[in-house]
Amino acid sequence: MISNSMMSFLQLVLAELKAIVADKAIAVTLFGGVLFYSVLYPLPYLHQVPTEQQLVVVDLDHSSLSRRLIRHADASAKISVIGQVTSISQAQKWIESGRAHGLLVIPQGFRRDLLLGKGVTLSYGGDASYFLIYSAVAEGLVTAGMDAGKHVQLLGMLAKGQAPKQANLSLNSVKINSVPAFNPSLGYTSYVVPGLFLLILHQTLLIGTGILGAGQWRRKGYWRDVSPLQLVCGRISAFMLIYLFFSSFYVGFCFYWYQVSVQASLSLVALWMLPFLLSTSAAGIALSCLFVRRDLPTQVLLLVSMPIMFVSGFVWPLALIPEPLIWLSQVIPAVPAIMGMLELNQMGASWSSVMPKWLQLWALFALFFMLAWYGVTRRLKSAVDETS
Repeated sequence: MISNSMMSFLQLVLAELKAIVADKAIAVTLFGGVLFYSVLYPLPYLHQVPTEQQLVVVDLDHSSLSRRLIRHADASAKISVIGQVTSISQAQKWIESGRAHGLLVIPQGFRRDLLLGKGVTLSYGGDASYFLIYSAVAEGLVTAGMDAGKHVQLLGMLAKGQAPKQANLSLNSVKINSVPAFNPSLGYTSYVVPGLFLLILHQTLLIGTGILGAGQWRRKGYWRDVSPLQLVCGRISAFMLIYLFFSSFYVGFCFYWYQVSVQASLSLVALWMLPFLLSTSAAGIALSCLFVRRDLPTQVLLLVSMPIMFVSGFVWPLALIPEPLIWLSQVIPAVPAIMGMLELNQMGASWSSVMPKWLQLWALFALFFMLAWYGVTRRLKSAVDETS
């Protein structure tokens, strides 16, 4: 009896795998989508570090020192000075139109005040819609401003009769050695790709399970010859076999190929991915019970892809998202999975610190498994009633 039961379950899993591969829409979404997105999404970020950001200057001093500051800024690898305007309002219009990404305002009396030893305030800003672009503008201008300040200090030391060599040593007595902790390249790829790949796995898995279920409820097939519990377990098992390969491809090969920082061991990553894939599979089956048209799961899930990405917290600060949305998003498996994976795999967090999110994923699996079981039971029962 046990042997027959096991064999029937294995046959069910094989039938599910055949149905997935034979369905062109599902095959293209799963196999084509995962491979295509592994190249498409990281492509815009391959240059890694933003350089030569366009800067507009408002020079109200028109002195030799202000011109020197502008030359230093233009010489920076981060900045390219594309023009000068006469007012801040004009500079803001350049930024709003996309013509420039940042501005520098040199106040009137800049050279005079520095030579007199007075404090001088340089004003600079940038397009904060893209934090790495803003960071590049700010870093380049801070470096240029420090160079200008050192030049004035050197002139003062030489005027007081200090030897040039000793003056240079005094100016460079303290050196900053900046070592990035979680993003060694300071680039887009290491910042965006890890979370984005998990979101791709989440969305394609939901779409695949959604299309498969929605297209079966009104038709006859092997899914009517098994119990709802067997169907849910068999479907989860079939998709898990496929997505274990996809996950290994993303977290293994793609992370290596795109030089993404990896801090966690393979065993911990596998342990983390298990409840994520299980909960997402169960959620997809439960979602499929809401539809009887094959096109609807794809349309709905594509619409919610962007909101899920923002509430996940890796591309947009959670502090800027309404609190109710953050609480509601906790029932989406991708949200705790992405943040926990970033902490564990990219930041080197201990397992105990991500344990609450890991337990949350198991709780979501239990919740969606029960919903899937209930939904499949209702669908199969209604299908039997319609045919009888």
